[in-house]
Amino acid sequence: MRLPENILLSDLLNHKVRCNKGIDHGSGCSIWMHPPAHRILGWVSKPSSLKLVRHVWKLNQCCAVADQQIYVKGLPSVSDQVTIDRLPTLIEADILNTEGKRLGLIADCIFNLNTGDINHYLVSRSDPRIPGTSRWRLNLERILDQQPGFLMTSISSLDDLPILKSSVKQQILKKSRVWKDQFQSFSEKATDRLEGWLEESPWDEKENQFDNLTDVNEVDPLDDWDDYPEYSQKDTNDYNESKSQNQTSYKDNIHQKRNDPWI
Repeated sequence: MRLPENILLSDLLNHKVRCNKGIDHGSGCSIWMHPPAHRILGWVSKPSSLKLVRHVWKLNQCCAVADQQIYVKGLPSVSDQVTIDRLPTLIEADILNTEGKRLGLIADCIFNLNTGDINHYLVSRSDPRIPGTSRWRLNLERILDQQPGFLMTSISSLDDLPILKSSVKQQILKKSRVWKDQFQSFSEKATDRLEGWLEESPWDEKENQFDNLTDVNEVDPLDDWDDYPEYSQKDTNDYNESKSQNQTSYKDNIHQKRNDPWI
């Protein structure tokens, strides 16, 4: 079994410590760190819930990490809870913005298990012991100054930090912001279209269309209508020629009858 390169501090404290002799030294209860260097030096385990004795382990004593078990080598340093409470730590320290306003507190951190160097801190807005609370990532570059109990940062609000874990409330707020932006964008588009429609003056266009229709209606389409489209020009000429011949024959007959002495 090999050591993981990076580990969450809360995961380390939730594991039970077991030495090479197989003795169970209890789960972790506190951290031992050097705040100015942002480095984890070790952790503290609680072997018994009835005694005030605490076992302090160095980070280099860790041999392997298994399922809910941390295997260590060597013997721990024995201490008590009063001494442990005096150790400097940045866990549960308040986070202050550029104006000195409290934004939250340090709830956790991710560090290198081999060197102890902290990669970044996890910030909680409220009590980190409440399940389902959000976590924001605070990089070391954002920290301007540190004092016992608080950190000065270069941010103005938690929205300036990337969020790693969202609570139900934070997810609802995020979705509501998205819906608000979408509704505002839709309103702006509708306003632009309405203004453009008013500037185009559609009633003027309708009047022009009506004038064009009036001009078209003044020309009678029946003027060029062919009454007998089924007859061709040739048939018409034949009819006119036959009519002319009949009229000539009729006149000749009348003239002959007038000249006939028996009539």
